[in-house]
Amino acid sequence: MKNLRLKSARAALDLSQQQLADAVGVSRQTINAIEKGDYNPTIRLCMAICRVLDRTLDELFWEEE
Repeated sequence: MKNLRLKSARAALDLSQQQLADAVGVSRQTINAIEKGDYNPTIRLCMAICRVLDRTLDELFWEEE
Protein backbone atom coordinates (compact mmCIF):
# COMPACT_ATOMS: atom_id res chain seq x y z
CA MET A 1 0.00 0.00 0.00
CA LYS A 2 1.46 3.33 -1.06
CA ASN A 3 2.30 5.82 1.66
CA LEU A 4 0.89 8.99 0.17
CA ARG A 5 0.79 10.67 3.58
CA LEU A 6 4.57 10.39 3.86
CA LYS A 7 5.03 11.72 0.35
CA SER A 8 2.63 14.60 1.03
CA ALA A 9 4.30 15.54 4.34
CA ARG A 10 7.72 15.48 2.68
CA ALA A 11 6.50 17.63 -0.20
CA ALA A 12 4.83 20.09 2.19
CA LEU A 13 8.27 20.80 3.66
CA ASP A 14 9.75 21.02 0.16
CA LEU A 15 12.11 18.13 0.86
CA SER A 16 13.33 15.79 -1.84
CA GLN A 17 13.55 12.06 -1.21
CA GLN A 18 17.33 12.50 -1.05
CA GLN A 19 17.12 15.28 1.54
CA LEU A 20 14.83 13.21 3.76
CA ALA A 21 17.05 10.16 3.30
CA ASP A 22 20.13 12.16 4.30
CA ALA A 23 18.34 13.52 7.37
CA VAL A 24 17.41 10.05 8.64
CA GLY A 25 20.52 8.19 7.51
CA VAL A 26 19.17 5.92 4.77
CA SER A 27 19.38 5.82 0.98
CA ARG A 28 17.03 7.69 -1.34
CA GLN A 29 15.94 4.30 -2.64
CA THR A 30 14.74 3.36 0.85
CA ILE A 31 12.54 6.47 1.07
CA ASN A 32 11.23 5.76 -2.43
CA ALA A 33 10.43 2.15 -1.48
CA ILE A 34 8.58 3.27 1.67
CA GLU A 35 6.51 5.76 -0.33
CA LYS A 36 5.70 3.11 -2.96
CA GLY A 37 4.73 0.59 -0.30
CA ASP A 38 7.52 -1.80 -1.26
CA TYR A 39 9.37 -1.59 2.07
CA ASN A 40 8.14 -1.81 5.65
CA PRO A 41 10.46 0.42 7.73
CA THR A 42 11.55 -0.37 11.27
CA ILE A 43 9.93 1.54 14.12
CA ARG A 44 13.24 3.34 14.66
CA LEU A 45 13.25 4.57 11.05
CA CYS A 46 9.56 5.52 11.28
CA MET A 47 10.27 7.61 14.37
CA ALA A 48 13.26 9.31 12.71
CA ILE A 49 11.12 10.21 9.69
CA CYS A 50 8.39 11.54 11.97
CA ARG A 51 10.89 13.77 13.81
CA VAL A 52 12.23 15.24 10.57
CA LEU A 53 8.75 15.81 9.12
CA ASP A 54 7.25 16.98 12.46
CA ARG A 55 4.45 14.42 12.27
CA THR A 56 3.25 11.62 14.55
CA LEU A 57 3.50 7.91 13.83
CA ASP A 58 -0.29 7.81 13.48
CA GLU A 59 -0.28 10.64 10.94
CA LEU A 60 2.29 9.00 8.68
CA PHE A 61 2.16 5.25 9.21
CA TRP A 62 -1.16 4.16 10.70
CA GLU A 63 -3.18 2.25 8.12
CA GLU A 64 -6.78 3.37 8.11
CA GLU A 65 -9.39 0.69 7.48
